[in-house]
Amino acid sequence: MKKLILSLVFGSTLVACGGGSDSGDTSVPPSPEPAPELAADVCYLMDTSMGEVKLAIDLTNTPVTGNNFKQYVDEGFYDGVIFHRVITQFMAQTGGFTPGLIYKEGRDPITNESDVGISNARGTLAMARTSAPNSATSQFFINAVDNTFLDKEHAQDGVGYAVFGKVIEGLEDVIDQIDIVKTGVAKDPDGNSFSDVPVEDIVINSISETACPTR
Repeated sequence: MKKLILSLVFGSTLVACGGGSDSGDTSVPPSPEPAPELAADVCYLMDTSMGEVKLAIDLTNTPVTGNNFKQYVDEGFYDGVIFHRVITQFMAQTGGFTPGLIYKEGRDPITNESDVGISNARGTLAMARTSAPNSATSQFFINAVDNTFLDKEHAQDGVGYAVFGKVIEGLEDVIDQIDIVKTGVAKDPDGNSFSDVPVEDIVINSISETACPTR
């Protein structure tokens, strides 16, 4: 199936703890490196059928992912695509289908940069992928809430989902409204069923570069 799947497993994982005071190992594990702060290297105005959203994209910490997104925008790839998967209080996914669930082929997959350590916090943009770690192409999602279980540190598959940008305007006015739209099951032209599809199309009319806010 051509659909990119956001593979998520809900549940807890049991971790076996061995050793104890008899091990004699008194070494202190190294402190983890702090995650970098998302950079706003290039910004875009995403005009949708539900309003305008301003996005900041990180080319510094996630150069592969950020420049991949930038290239798609520069090519006009996202003009006319829909939010084809919306799960309330989770995320809204887009970047791969036009109305009628007509699949839009992207470029070759990119390397997963989830190991950078930037968290899937509310309002961040992250790449959608299949169960294969390095399978992301054009599809991305916007986190409606803090989804730390998608971070590499907590992901059950040990890989996680790469964050490469964030919403800097329009989170409450637009993204939160997308989060609560009515959804259902729909079929693509080949008869494949898709769940969590908005009943009324939410279309990205265009994404255009705009000035980033000054600090």
